[in-house]
Amino acid sequence: MKIEFLKRILSSIILVLIILFVIFKGSIIFNLFLIICLSITLYEWHSMRIKNNYYFFGIIFCFFSFYSIYSLYYLDYNYINFLFVLIICISTDIGGYIFGKIFKGPKLTSISPNKTYSGAIGGFVFSIISAIIFIQLPFFFSNKPEILYILYIMVISISFVSQIGDLTISYFKRLSKIKDTGKIIPGHGGLLDRADGMIFAYPFYYIILLMGFKVF
Repeated sequence: MKIEFLKRILSSIILVLIILFVIFKGSIIFNLFLIICLSITLYEWHSMRIKNNYYFFGIIFCFFSFYSIYSLYYLDYNYINFLFVLIICISTDIGGYIFGKIFKGPKLTSISPNKTYSGAIGGFVFSIISAIIFIQLPFFFSNKPEILYILYIMVISISFVSQIGDLTISYFKRLSKIKDTGKIIPGHGGLLDRADGMIFAYPFYYIILLMGFKVF
């Protein structure tokens, strides 16, 4: 358990460093990174061999998800919206893992036996804490109460959708009778195992912005 936890932490740090490098390096590197991630995601989805009506829908959804990631990165010629969702999803995942391991408690659903109510609460708590830190950064230009109110609603909503994404991929893994979607990330499994929440959260936030709800 301890070795697995250390592998998970180390791989998470490496992933974050890679993503930060890609974000700040520039558009060409970012575009190439997205193409590689999309290819791996599609391969893992196909490898699950899900024989149901959701297979082709999943492929279409993956393309839309990565399109929304691409759009958020270039929205208003900055990457703040992209970074915002990334931080919330990572915080949700970390909070869920830590709270779930410490407090344990009742299982959240039979779809994913490792998910608990305490883990779900931990995901929300950590996402809110990360948002509090995020709004202290120089690019957050407004401290108006009504703007902050909308922001926290978005944070909770993104965290919720991220957790739903996690459970959704877990459901399909159970259908395919596999534990992980791949082995590319030590301690996590496949890219779908690590980015399942993000794949759902980015399209959700992108649609929210299209509806006119914008903070940054």
